[in-house]
Amino acid sequence: MAGDHYFSSSPESELKLRTIHARIAGRDTELVTANGVFSPERIDAGTQVLLANVPAPAPGGNLLDLGCGWGPIALTLALESPRATVWAVDVNERALDLVRANAAKLSIANINAVTPENVPADIGFTTIWSNPPIRVGKGELHNLLETWLPRLEKGSDAWLVVQRNLGSDSLQRWLAATFPSELNVTRAATSKGYRVLRARKLV
Repeated sequence: MAGDHYFSSSPESELKLRTIHARIAGRDTELVTANGVFSPERIDAGTQVLLANVPAPAPGGNLLDLGCGWGPIALTLALESPRATVWAVDVNERALDLVRANAAKLSIANINAVTPENVPADIGFTTIWSNPPIRVGKGELHNLLETWLPRLEKGSDAWLVVQRNLGSDSLQRWLAATFPSELNVTRAATSKGYRVLRARKLV
C-alpha cells in the first residue's frame, strides 16, 4: 500500500467503488469514485475553487483537463461545451476508467480519457484546466507543465489551481521565468487558501 498513490499508473490496492453525489456544471449528479485516486470522497477544495473562478470554456476545439482524477473538471468541460472534444489526461488507469464510467452515467460522448502518450501530438488546446499534481515533486511538475502548456493555441488560456502553502506563488514565478515571451502569467483569483493562475499563450 505504501506505493499506492493517486499518481501511480496502476494502483495496487483492491478496487473499492463508491457512489458520491456532486454538483457538476450546475447539475446534481450521482457519480462513481474509488480508492487509489485523488479525493475519492468529494470534489476537493482546490477543484471547487478552480471551477468557481474560470470563465466558460470555448464552445469548440480541444479542451484539456490535465491530471483529471475521477473527472470533475473534464465532466464540467464536456457538459458546458458539448461540441468540443475534451481530453481527460492522467497516468492513473483507474482514474481514467472512472472518468469513462462517469461520462457514461451522464450520457456524455465528447470525453477522451487517456494517458498522456495517447493524446495525438498535433493537437493544440483552446483551454487547459488543471488542478495539477503538486505532490509528485517540483521536477516532475515542471516537466509536466513544460510539456503541455506550449500546446495551448495562441490567445488561449490555461487555468491552474494551486494551494498557497504548497507553492502557488513560486510556481507563478517559475512559469513567468520559464515562458517569458510565450505566456502571460497572472493570478486570477485567491480563495480558501488557493490561488488560481492564468497563463495566456502569446505566440
